[in-house]
Amino acid sequence: MITYPSKLFEQAIKEFATLPGIGNKSALRMVLHLLKNDKARVKEFGEIIKRLPDEIIYCKQCHNISETEVCNICSNTNRDATILCVVENVRDVIAIENTQQYKGLYHVLGGIISPIDGIGPSQLNIETLIYKAQAGSVKEIIMALSTTMEGDTTVFYLYKKLASYPVKISSIARGISVGGELEYTDEITLGRSIAARVPYEGIVAK
Repeated sequence: MITYPSKLFEQAIKEFATLPGIGNKSALRMVLHLLKNDKARVKEFGEIIKRLPDEIIYCKQCHNISETEVCNICSNTNRDATILCVVENVRDVIAIENTQQYKGLYHVLGGIISPIDGIGPSQLNIETLIYKAQAGSVKEIIMALSTTMEGDTTVFYLYKKLASYPVKISSIARGISVGGELEYTDEITLGRSIAARVPYEGIVAK
């Protein structure tokens, strides 16, 4: 059992260690780094963390992270509102935006169908996607989900749900390796995969 010189110091390490991908050793380095910083800088860091749960909300249109009811992407009149890119999470929005090759809007599902993890369609933002297809203003929906079994299952489920509506359904090209996740794909490959998207009907037929 590790003994720390301070109870507060130990609590800070434990909190940092709860973050994804952070173990006790990494948490220890982070806390020590903060203590080496100027006090004003550390307080500013803490203040930003405190503000997150109160000031960050989800866009009522696309479910992306925002500080206002409608995010800056949905409210941007220069974006093509007839094209919708369906992604798993906010990280994927950031990854696609960094390619600077996509100018449409997004729809964040908030996850993918994964029975083994207890995640079903009712737990995802699917009803709002169907509503957008029903409204008629969207002409194309791009499925940009990870090329995993769960991702493919989710795309197939959505395709079946959307097939009866007058909207083109396409999928990103397989420039992304099978089993790969969008956030870990380099920007050039991801950008090309979106630009070279193919009709989903053709994928189903193969």
